[in-house]
Amino acid sequence: MQDDTLRLSVIQMSPGADKAANIAQAQRLIDAAVAADRPGLVSLPEVWSCLGGDRDAKTLAAEALPPAGSGAAGGPAYEFLRDTARRHRLHVHGGSIGEQADDRLYNTTLVFDADGQEIARYRKIHLFDITTPDGLGYRESATYGAGDAVVTCRIGGLTVGLSICYDMRFPELYLALRRAGADLIMVPSAFTLQTGKDHWEVLLRARAIETQCWIAAAACVGPHRDGRGETRLTYGNALIADPWGSVVARVSDGPGFATARIDSARTARVRRDMPVLQHRKLA
Repeated sequence: MQDDTLRLSVIQMSPGADKAANIAQAQRLIDAAVAADRPGLVSLPEVWSCLGGDRDAKTLAAEALPPAGSGAAGGPAYEFLRDTARRHRLHVHGGSIGEQADDRLYNTTLVFDADGQEIARYRKIHLFDITTPDGLGYRESATYGAGDAVVTCRIGGLTVGLSICYDMRFPELYLALRRAGADLIMVPSAFTLQTGKDHWEVLLRARAIETQCWIAAAACVGPHRDGRGETRLTYGNALIADPWGSVVARVSDGPGFATARIDSARTARVRRDMPVLQHRKLA
């Protein structure tokens, strides 16, 4: 696969707390994207395997991951991602799933190559502990621990940086990914409706502009119920932005997918004509 011909599909899902149903939904959407657009890389949203429910539900849905690179068997979501990569002969960016480790849960991304080999693992660094404008509170740190590593991997001729959802509000992570050689940065998300309508596209385009990287943001959309039975709404609008900050692909309302070609020549032109990394004066 040449670096200037990578086709990428971002998947938009409407998951809930039923893990088996979520896996079936992910399979249908990936199969449809592959049939329609023949991507070399597909990306799922954040926490697509279990969105909503209480801590016990999240713990039950989480998986203890095999040692990285061991080839050992994992849980249902892990094996689904691996089998999907093998079956379609493409790279799979697994959005994020719940990881059980060290008596903690982590919000963790997994990436598999076309042979089904795990090539990257990233734990979400910035945890979503906020109150939205409608007064709803979110305390991700009550369930998950935080990661501490900047992670990239190679897909075709591209260096791909990994991040998850709330990370997008912290540009220093994206600068670190660019300095690590990133050409494309993944931002799988379950962004709230309240914050999404004002901040989602603005932040993603800003991260693309300042890093001069492609940004791929798979997303959850629609309602789910939290541990108290309250309805929470995710914003959707999964998109791909180019290094100039232009949105080149977007998913409409509801589950679906969108595909774009990651054009390395476009990246090179933007960086040549406006070499902001070389101009940077502060850390």
